[in-house]
Amino acid sequence: MADVFDVIVIGAGPAGENVVDRVTRGGLTAALVESELAGGECAYWACIPSKALLRPMELLAETKRVPGLPAGPIDPAKVVARRDETVSGYDDAGQVRWVESVHGVFFRGLGRLAGPRQVEVTGSDGDKRQLTARQAVVLATGSRATIPPVPGLADARPWTNREATGVRNVPRRLVVLGGGVVASEMSQALRSLGAAEVTLVVRGRRLLERAEPFAGEMVAESLRAHGIDVRFGTTIQKVDRPVAGGEVTVELSDGTSLTADEILVAAGRQVSTVDIGMDSVGLTGGRPVTVDDSMRATGVEDGWLYAVGDVNGRDLLTHMGKYQARICGDVIVARATGTADDLPSMRDRAGAAGAPQVIFTDPQVCAVGITEEAARKAGKNVRVVEYDIAQVSGAYLQGEGYKGRAKAVVDEDRRVLLGVTFVGPGVADLLHSATIAVTAGVTLDDLWHAVPSFPTVSEVWLRLLEAYGL
Repeated sequence: MADVFDVIVIGAGPAGENVVDRVTRGGLTAALVESELAGGECAYWACIPSKALLRPMELLAETKRVPGLPAGPIDPAKVVARRDETVSGYDDAGQVRWVESVHGVFFRGLGRLAGPRQVEVTGSDGDKRQLTARQAVVLATGSRATIPPVPGLADARPWTNREATGVRNVPRRLVVLGGGVVASEMSQALRSLGAAEVTLVVRGRRLLERAEPFAGEMVAESLRAHGIDVRFGTTIQKVDRPVAGGEVTVELSDGTSLTADEILVAAGRQVSTVDIGMDSVGLTGGRPVTVDDSMRATGVEDGWLYAVGDVNGRDLLTHMGKYQARICGDVIVARATGTADDLPSMRDRAGAAGAPQVIFTDPQVCAVGITEEAARKAGKNVRVVEYDIAQVSGAYLQGEGYKGRAKAVVDEDRRVLLGVTFVGPGVADLLHSATIAVTAGVTLDDLWHAVPSFPTVSEVWLRLLEAYGL
């Protein structure tokens, strides 16, 4: 019975690890299967290393705004060394020890569904092992970068977020395909680390299309101020790299061409449901796993399959995957032990309200809830208030030339916030208060009594409420 567990989790990223933590706390046994590094994409190739590369740029910008402080230059070798430290040298031994410390059993190999409650694990040597789940199997396989079907692009061996965050030698010339978070963050990071020419090729008409329009506009202005060439309404038609590791030629839809040392593709992500045995349980691979608000997969007989994180397509954000995992783990324990499985903490509410997100560009962009456009499309009776954050005393004290903006979308019928966006240096620390206000449905009248400290940037909350008319 050594290979029988109460719960089997496929995928050892943050979401998968959190499921194991919650179910073992509840007294169940758990196996965790991973073919790469325990800790997942976020720990080694996304959230953590990208922020390590971006932090020096942020600090340099801050010191330039404050008289009397030395400003730069950035030492790329030391930044890369610090990045290596944050990812533990790409060694997951510490993460595996953590899994064992919570009494999970770690299996290194490719996990695939092999029928109801069955998981087959294939090791690097080709050996196979069959695991059986008494209660549940949880898919936490995440997502991977999408490579668009542009002629020659795949053959050119382009960078994705993995190569960009794992950079050793910063390319002198870089072409970036995309206008979202990865494209914006990494173009700025690599430029700050010494890339002489960075060109951002954006199919749409603005950056960060899911955010409020002013957010993308302010980031684009900053990218250009950093010397990055931003080209909107442009697509890549063809890519040519005759020699592996050599120059890349990129032909654009406007008839021009670019020559670069590397091309970074940041054109979205696709869920990792290919080749994990979806057909063995009556599901189709290559698409998100549809789940209910307890993270249980719909359309699977007996309800033993769950999916958390990117793989269910709800919110492709690490903190949302961890949130879903906590819900999922607690629900599985409740259902296994015959206790109440419908407590308020056991259903996803945050996803419907609008997930919080921080984009670590300079300026930072942070938002929670829905945009004005989405609110109006949903037929909400909304009123919008905006404020120049630079006019807040706390922002003025951050240094000269501070630029920032805040926007709140108000549901006039309920007098609550539907969405809040902050753009500016260091505004990420404002986000959690906005998240509480939006997800908890705190009324404007109650927010009026949440007094912000002076002189901090959080005083923007008072100014927004005054602009509304309180």
